[in-house]
Amino acid sequence: MDLGSIAKSGDARGWIRPRGGASLSDVHGTIKVAKRGPSWKRALAFFGPGYLVAVGYMDPGNWATSIAGGAQFGYTLLVVALVSNIMAIILQALCARLAIGSGRDLAQACRDAYSKPVSMVLWALAEIAIIATDIAEVIGTAIGLNLLFGIPLEIGVIITALDVFLILYLQKLGFRWVEAFIIVLLGVIAVCFALQIALADPNWGDVIRGFAPTTEIVTNPNMLYLALGILGATVMPHNLYLHSGIVQTRAYGKSDAEKHEALKFATIDSTVALMFALLINASILILAAAAFHTTGNTEIVELGEAHALLSPLLGAAIAPALFGIALLCCGLNSTVTATLAGQIVMEGFLNLRLAPWLRRLITRAIAIVPAAGVTIWYGDAGTAHLLILTQVVLSLQLSFAVFPLVLFTASRSKMGALVAPRWLTAIAMFIAIVIALLNVKLLFDFFFQ
Repeated sequence: MDLGSIAKSGDARGWIRPRGGASLSDVHGTIKVAKRGPSWKRALAFFGPGYLVAVGYMDPGNWATSIAGGAQFGYTLLVVALVSNIMAIILQALCARLAIGSGRDLAQACRDAYSKPVSMVLWALAEIAIIATDIAEVIGTAIGLNLLFGIPLEIGVIITALDVFLILYLQKLGFRWVEAFIIVLLGVIAVCFALQIALADPNWGDVIRGFAPTTEIVTNPNMLYLALGILGATVMPHNLYLHSGIVQTRAYGKSDAEKHEALKFATIDSTVALMFALLINASILILAAAAFHTTGNTEIVELGEAHALLSPLLGAAIAPALFGIALLCCGLNSTVTATLAGQIVMEGFLNLRLAPWLRRLITRAIAIVPAAGVTIWYGDAGTAHLLILTQVVLSLQLSFAVFPLVLFTASRSKMGALVAPRWLTAIAMFIAIVIALLNVKLLFDFFFQ
């Protein structure tokens, strides 16, 4: 189809360039959606992408923040986790809206809406964010292998390269197998934390009160800093690219009615999955509060420290093993989804098609080389500093993904019948501004305090 015919069909309205190739072309539209039958059956076709997105909200970096928050301030920061999750639900719903309404993932939308210099800058920033995300996940997986099996960190980092072959094998079987793998590991994580919390026996009255806002979060500088860390690092830029790509693995049809139904089911999927992510994140904080804060161990910040103290504090030898298993599953899940996000970003911004194995190998190598170098040269202390640096990089890049997303979905010329209602755009823009301000403060604190 030439440019003129595309423009007449409405696809090029509001876009500088017409739509290019399909997002994740090897799996695009491969999951069939029933045209008839009960709505629950059609809804099941959309079950899955939300859980891949949820992985990004419980990555190893979030673990460290939640453990520090629970150890220092008990259950008080649970309300911050709740507010962060609400923000995430709204932004991920916009990602599904963009994908279904425009037929583009976020990377493709940026390429098609902006001039080449602007889109190239956004691509570079997105790639840096993907690398930073991948490094954090690689290190988290290596820490999990170290805690469970005593494998040195530098060897564990190299072992994480094997997930490239796992993704290739699963996608060869079908994208549903990738989703099933992620969901099974999420189930293991949930069981591990349920058992640990049962052993910790928290004060459930205090837990419930922790979800209520308190002025102490603002008046206590140390608490505010950790709250900003939880809030500012919750929405990861790679998740926005990821969700807008993997939603399109569903063959939902081209009519407005089919797209509206697809958006409804995709939003339900991501909302339920992110509530599950909230459950896991809250569980990490509750565990830290019950096991460390109530026993006076308020300075716990390292994952290794938390792992070592769980057994004597909870009185069960299985507690640290459960912690290590959950961390390893979390790291594996995160590396899989970050690699997929890397493919979406490169293909979307550059309209470049590489063999899937080559693209994923490049993504993994870019993350493993710096992570392996730091762990070999500096050891555990170096990985801790590298994790901090990756969070700063992600904070800096986030707004460059959030603001385009909000602006695209607010444009009727770009979205057609699925344009976001004004009330939703207003809320999303407020969230975007809040995230930007919080990340500016985090960066200021990092460089000047």
